Amino acid sequence: MSNSNTIFKSENLTKLYRETSALKNVSITLEKGRIYGLIGQNGAGKTTLMRIISGLASPTAGSYELFGQTKEKGIRQARRRTGCMIEYPSLIGSMSAKENIAFHRVLKGMPNKSREQELLDMLGIGGTGKKKSKDFSLGMKQRLGIADALIGSPEFLILDEPINGLDPMGVVEVRNLLTDLCRNQGITILISSHNLPELYQVATDYIIMHKGEVIRTLTAEELDEECRQYIIIRCTDEGKLVNVIETKLNTSNYKVMPDKSVQLYDYLDDMDFVAKTLHENGIVVLGLSLNGDSLENYFTNLIGGLQQ
Repeated sequence: MSNSNTIFKSENLTKLYRETSALKNVSITLEKGRIYGLIGQNGAGKTTLMRIISGLASPTAGSYELFGQTKEKGIRQARRRTGCMIEYPSLIGSMSAKENIAFHRVLKGMPNKSREQELLDMLGIGGTGKKKSKDFSLGMKQRLGIADALIGSPEFLILDEPINGLDPMGVVEVRNLLTDLCRNQGITILISSHNLPELYQVATDYIIMHKGEVIRTLTAEELDEECRQYIIIRCTDEGKLVNVIETKLNTSNYKVMPDKSVQLYDYLDDMDFVAKTLHENGIVVLGLSLNGDSLENYFTNLIGGLQQ
């Protein structure tokens, strides 16, 4: 049994469709009050994982627990504490936004009617009146889908591509909403997105999937460490270089690497000044360049390495 902070935990979760493995031995743990960014190409298994967690699909093998529940009956009850929007918002096209959210509130047995308008306003669709949801733009449908997922005041929110179709302002609003839900209400969020720069601004943790397998899990801090921007300096005398960095560039924000190169984390915008200072102090520079990855590059390099 996991500790009380564990929202979801899986052991060797596997899903086969005919002969194809949609998921292979996925073992992950999701902790309370974190935002997990699920990253992977189409067909990586992201949606299958979300469908299993939310009860829309069953695993072929492996096991999982939700809010500490491991038996089917307990898991079914635990799902009342979750909210999800997977693949497409489950809207009734002939209903307005208000009617849709009222329908989902009643479906979930929630008595608080005032929550309906509160959520619609929060998602920026409180003024759509009697307009039918089938006539909404994709962005408005996404907003309504998120509102529907939140109607049950979930402790665990599962969102598959929630910013798909949103304009730049809408993307920022949803990002701020998710951050607020996690930070101030302690809601755990599992979110998949193809928009990696946007995911980078909201996720506290990352789960990277490829061909049905989890190939890497890391925190935002670990990612930043791996993707950190720096100036890499190669020279003939690293001891002399370190002395010049400390006394002439006045910084100790550097690291000497095993290959004797030096990673300098300051002066990223002023490499000319660094080059000039090193030259003036007799450093024979063999290489000077800016290194470090974005989340997109990190992901591309990780997947690219597997496809060699």
